Amino acid sequence: MKKLTILLTAVVLMTACSRSVTRVSPDQQIDLSGRWNDTDSKLVAEEMIRDVLSRTWISNFRNANDDRPVVIVGIIANKSSEHIESETFIKDVEREFINSGTVRVVQNSVFREKLREERAQQGDFASIETQSKWGKELGADFMMFGVITSVTDSYKKEKVVNYKVNLELASIETSEKVWIGDKEIKKYIKN
Repeated sequence: MKKLTILLTAVVLMTACSRSVTRVSPDQQIDLSGRWNDTDSKLVAEEMIRDVLSRTWISNFRNANDDRPVVIVGIIANKSSEHIESETFIKDVEREFINSGTVRVVQNSVFREKLREERAQQGDFASIETQSKWGKELGADFMMFGVITSVTDSYKKEKVVNYKVNLELASIETSEKVWIGDKEIKKYIKN
């Protein structure tokens, strides 16, 4: 009888702790915690790149150079009160830039170093016909950088979190800021 009781208790505990997982569309907005999430990252990237590409700096550049500008996305620091993977947001920004077809995007310094290592290895191990050549990298004309911040206001079981993303685009040659943009997302969370 004691063994049966233990067995039934174990079965009840195992079924009570079971988890259900459902696949959903990556486009579906799901906000469980109220914290910054993938939807916020995509939304902010789309809106800010749409804004930066609609400003006069780009037509000024094209008129002076008869070509698309080359952009590098630099550091976008997370100075919010929570963990936000800024690399995910940077990739969303790069994707929006590239998919616009309006600018060309080059790798950041970390990835450029990896590409250079590969190019050097090709010099030793690849056939001459298939080796990537040195001195063909695109130099960036502009660099984008910025910061993600947040302010939280809470009382009892209610909380409002205001996220603000500030981005700037500057000419690498002249250091001139050619665009500054910001986007805010405010979330009301009630427990």
